[in-house]
Amino acid sequence: MGDNKPTYPPSLQVPNVQEMVLKDPLKVPERYLRNEKEMHARPDLSHLSSQVPVIDLSLLSNGDKEELLKLDLACKEWGFFQVVNHGVESKVLQGLKDASAEFFELPLEEKNKISMPPNDIQGYGHAYVVSEDQILDWSDTLIMLVYPSWFRNLDIWPAKPQRFKDSMEAYSTELKRVAMELLGSLSLIMGMEKDSLIGLHKELVQAMRVNYYPPCQTPEKVLGISPHSDTSTITILTQDGDVTGLQIRHQGGWVPVKAIPNALIVNVGDVTEILSNGMYKSVEHRAVTNESKTRLSYATFFVPLDEVEIGPLSHLIDTKGSLPLYKKIKYGDYVRTSMKMEHDGKAHIQIAKAQD
Repeated sequence: MGDNKPTYPPSLQVPNVQEMVLKDPLKVPERYLRNEKEMHARPDLSHLSSQVPVIDLSLLSNGDKEELLKLDLACKEWGFFQVVNHGVESKVLQGLKDASAEFFELPLEEKNKISMPPNDIQGYGHAYVVSEDQILDWSDTLIMLVYPSWFRNLDIWPAKPQRFKDSMEAYSTELKRVAMELLGSLSLIMGMEKDSLIGLHKELVQAMRVNYYPPCQTPEKVLGISPHSDTSTITILTQDGDVTGLQIRHQGGWVPVKAIPNALIVNVGDVTEILSNGMYKSVEHRAVTNESKTRLSYATFFVPLDEVEIGPLSHLIDTKGSLPLYKKIKYGDYVRTSMKMEHDGKAHIQIAKAQD
């Protein structure tokens, strides 16, 4: 098993943003500047922040029908929701945040010991940089495969701070439990047995991405992460509570997601959109920056094994009498093709679109 660790298309090397800000907080190189149209999409939907759905995992776990209906509606109308009563202790969440913050405060020389290798996207650096002329994100990142455990490349797990590995292990174990519950509920609302969706994955693969967003003196001109949808089945996000950065596309505008304390933020990924034949949407999202405060976010992606073929579930096509909107494609082919593309809204899912 240890010889079968997957690798992914690497990202081009670009400057370290954190180091750039330390040297000159006022400087924003041209490659990071966005046009005004992209930054200020209308209408302004910030007033809808309070309407982002909230799901109670303790009710879902008990098969509560009303909560399942709320989940169904959240996946259809928003593609995002916050999860409360998930059972992940606050000390586990804080442990991950503290260890991650300590890592990013290490000298660049120390962090570069686990830089992304030439043949992979795991490690410290930047993701989805595929050309010399694309506009860059105002962030640095750390990416690791966590489960199954034999996928781990421990050479790129931080050795400092010492508690990083234990904190990551504790957090990832808890999030795997939460994901299993959510996928079980998704399976039910998609008209299957509770364990069917997890079974389709063959093995639930779990990857972790910690994003570091330095402050920017002109936050209205840069993005922490470009608009994109996730290539996952679901993604679970933890974000710092005092700095809002995540925005989701809704009704043609951008809605800031203000985190409920200790809540987890979940979004539908491309795999779920494909399996549901578009019934559930993987929604575009982006991250904005802050003028004075650093922000970190912690995204965990749950995906199938590479060899799993994804496509619209046959019972959804047969019962609804609709045409398949997506073709069948191996997940490994889908994700690797997407990694050769820059983040560009919903462009990645076009890889799986059925031919007219």
